[in-house]
Amino acid sequence: MTGGLRHYEMSYDRPADLAEVRAFVRASAGHLGLPERRADLLTLAVSELATNTLQHTAGGGRVRLRAEPGRLLCDVIDRGPMRLLGREMPAAQEVRGRGLAIVESICDEVGIESEDGSTRVCLTFLLEVEP
Repeated sequence: MTGGLRHYEMSYDRPADLAEVRAFVRASAGHLGLPERRADLLTLAVSELATNTLQHTAGGGRVRLRAEPGRLLCDVIDRGPMRLLGREMPAAQEVRGRGLAIVESICDEVGIESEDGSTRVCLTFLLEVEP
């Protein structure tokens, strides 16, 4: 946690860091008020993105979580190219390509920005969801 804000951040740069990234996201999401089941979904989404970072870019990445009124925001930042949203889930026989489709299907919102050689994927989870 940094400063007086409810803001958590960590960096990762090797495959061995992925377990720590997942534990960090899960714990931080809980501290920020995300219910357990939704924190599990956020952890899955970040794991998919962090794995993509390590497989397709150089230099690793960062994960940053913060709470705003009614929602939790999670940024996954790396030096990779801009990603396209709106992907279809690949056919069952395809070996790869499900990561972003999974992320989009389990998050309340997903946004992507690219600036100064960095790409930021912003995941939004509402803190209170109607049953």
